[in-house]
Amino acid sequence: MKTHIKIAEKSTFLRIFMRNTRNLIRRVSYKTAGAASKVDEKLVIFASYNGKSYACSPKAVYEQMLCDDKYADYRFVWLFDEPEKYSFLEANRNTTVIRNKSKECEKYLHMAKYWIFNSRALDFWTPSSEQVYVQCWHGTPLKKLGYDIENSNNAMNSLTEIRSKYRNDAKRLDYLLSPCDFVTEKFITAWRLEKFGKKDAVLQIGYPRNDYLVNYDSGDIEKIKKKLGLENDKRKIILYAPTWRDNQHDAHNGYVYNNPVDFDYFREKLEKDYIILFRAHYLVANEFDFDAYSGFVYNASDYDDINELYVISDLLITDYSSVFFDYAILGRPMLFYMYDMEEYRDEVRGFYIDINSLPGEVLKTEAELVDAIEKIDYDEERNKASLSRFNAEYNQMNDGKASQRLLDILFK
Repeated sequence: MKTHIKIAEKSTFLRIFMRNTRNLIRRVSYKTAGAASKVDEKLVIFASYNGKSYACSPKAVYEQMLCDDKYADYRFVWLFDEPEKYSFLEANRNTTVIRNKSKECEKYLHMAKYWIFNSRALDFWTPSSEQVYVQCWHGTPLKKLGYDIENSNNAMNSLTEIRSKYRNDAKRLDYLLSPCDFVTEKFITAWRLEKFGKKDAVLQIGYPRNDYLVNYDSGDIEKIKKKLGLENDKRKIILYAPTWRDNQHDAHNGYVYNNPVDFDYFREKLEKDYIILFRAHYLVANEFDFDAYSGFVYNASDYDDINELYVISDLLITDYSSVFFDYAILGRPMLFYMYDMEEYRDEVRGFYIDINSLPGEVLKTEAELVDAIEKIDYDEERNKASLSRFNAEYNQMNDGKASQRLLDILFK
C-alpha cells in the first residue's frame, strides 16, 4: 500500500490511472451487490468526517430525530472507522453502529432511504434514484473549493482530480446545505451545480451543527470542562485550531501538519493566564506529543465534537480554517495566525474572502501573536457588536433551528 502511495505522489498520470481503474471496479461491484436491495423508507444512515467521529451536522440531525416521536419507528445507522469507540450510541432508540467501508456498511447504504453525510461520499458509493443523499458539508469556506480552485499544490490531487471528485459528488447529491447567500453562491460554482441542473439542490437553511452554538447552556460548559479535567482551572482557554496544508503529505501517514508554534515561547509568555487546547484538522494524520507542556497545552485533536471546544474557549486562534465562521456566532474574540499567507494564497488554495475583512487581527509572527493575545479585549458585548455585521452576512440562517428545517423538508 505504501509503495502505491509513493508512486501516486510521484506520477500524476499513474495516480489517475490507478484511481480510475480502482473506482470503476469498485463502482461495478457496489452496484452489482445492491441490485436486489430494497430501499427502506424509514432507514437513515449517518457519517461524519468520513467515519472519523460523532459530530457536526449528522450528529445534530440524528439527535433531533431521536427527540421527536414522529420518528419513533425510524431506524438509524452510523458509520465509523472505529465502531467499538461509539458502541454507546446503540443504547439509543433503533440505532446500529457499523464499521465504515465494510460489506455490512455497503449493505445498509443500499437499503437506506436517506444518506446524511458532512463530507463527500466515497466516489464509488452511488445512491439509486429512490435514495436521498444529503450533503451537509462541514463549514463555510474561506479557502476555495472544487471548480473554484485556480492553482493547487496538493500533494495527492491535481487540479483535474479535485474537480473530478466534485463533479462526481454533484451528480449524486440531492441536497447541499448552506447558511447564507455567500455560501450558496460559492457552493453552486464549486460543485458546478448549474451545469448538472442542480442549482436548486442548495438548501439555504443553516448548518444543523451550529444549532448547538445557539442553544447550549452553562450546564453544558460545566460538563465539558469536567470531561477535559479543566473544571478547577481558572485560566482563560485559547482554542488553537489550524487547518491542514494540501502540500504537506507523507507516504507513510497521509496529510501531516508541521506545527509552526514554539510552545516554549508561548509557555514563557502566557502560562500564568492561559491554557491552550490544540485542535488539528481531521485530515491530519500525525501524532502530537505535548507531554513537555503538561498543564499548559492540551491535545484536543481526538475530541469528537469541536462545538464543545468552542463553547468553553475564551479566544480562538486559527489560520485558514472555516472554524471562525462558526465561532463568530458566540460573539467572542479571535485571531488569525497566517505565517504562510502568501504561499497558501498563491500556491495552495486561494481565498474567497479578502483577508482584510476577517473578524480579527491577522498576524504573521509568534511575537505579534503573543502581543495580540496579551492585549485582547474580552468584553462580550463589545465583541458581539463588532461581529454583528459579520454574522448578518455569513450566519444568516444559523439561528438554532436548522436541524428542524432540514427534517421538515426531507419528511414533509
